[in-house]
Amino acid sequence: MKPKVTMIAWNQNDNYVVTAVNNHLLKVWNSCTGQLLHDLVGHADEVFVLETHPFDSRIMLSAGHDGNIFIWDITKGTKTKHYFNMIEGQGHGAVFDCKFSPDGQHFACTDSHGHLLIFGFGCSRPYEKIPDQMFFHTDYRPLIRDSNNYVLDEQTQQAPHLMPPPFLVDVDGNPHPTKYQRLVPGRENCADEHLIPQLGYVATSDGEVVEQVIGQQTIDQDEQGLEPSILDGMIRQLQLEQDQRTGADQESASSAPQNGEGTPRRG
Repeated sequence: MKPKVTMIAWNQNDNYVVTAVNNHLLKVWNSCTGQLLHDLVGHADEVFVLETHPFDSRIMLSAGHDGNIFIWDITKGTKTKHYFNMIEGQGHGAVFDCKFSPDGQHFACTDSHGHLLIFGFGCSRPYEKIPDQMFFHTDYRPLIRDSNNYVLDEQTQQAPHLMPPPFLVDVDGNPHPTKYQRLVPGRENCADEHLIPQLGYVATSDGEVVEQVIGQQTIDQDEQGLEPSILDGMIRQLQLEQDQRTGADQESASSAPQNGEGTPRRG
C-alpha cells in the first residue's frame, strides 16, 4: 500500500509537525530540519483529527474512525491518555471532530452516532440539566434552491439564516419541555406560551406518517406588527436605505443634461 497523508498539524510553538498516515501511524517531525522524531502507534484505522493544545506545546490530540482518542506527548513520543468510544449495543463510534477549549482544560468530540463527548476536569453536574437527546427540529429538513441558486428551506421558502430560532426535540422529533427551549439563543426571554411548538403529521421516506414539529411561528408577529427578530429588522432597514439611495442616484442621473450644458436640477 502506498502511504498517504490524511491529516497534518503543527504544534503550538511550530517546532514540530505531526502527520497522520493511512497506515494508521502518526509521525512527529522536526519542522526545521524535516527529521523524523517519533512514530506514534495506537490507532487501528485512519485518523482525520489532529488538534494541538492551545498553550502547551508538548500536547497533541488525535482521533479517528477506529473510535480511539489519544492525548500524546509529542516531545517524548508517548501517549498520555486514551479513550475508546464504545457505544453499548452498537460497537464503537467513529470520531469525526475534536476541539480544545480556550483554557486547555476541556475538549469536546463528535462521533458518527450524533454524540457530543465532553472531557475535562471537575464534575459533570452542569451538563446534567440538559436532556440526553437534543436536536433542532430543522436539522434534517429538506432544502431547495431558488432561481438565483440560493438555498431555501423547502417548507417555509425562507433562507435558513432568516428563519426564527428552531425548537429542541429528541431523536424522534418530539419537542422538549419549555425550560429546555429557553436554552436556544433567541428564546431566552420568551413567554411559556411562545415556547410550545406547532405539531403536525408528516410522511417519512418509507411512507409512515409520524407526528413531528412542523411550525416555526411562535408569536402572532403579523398581528402585533413586530419584526421576527432584531437581525431581521436591521436587514430590512439596510435594504430600505439601499433602495432609497438607488432611487436617488437614478433621479439625479435622469435630471442631468445630456449635452453637458446648464446646471442640473437639485432634488
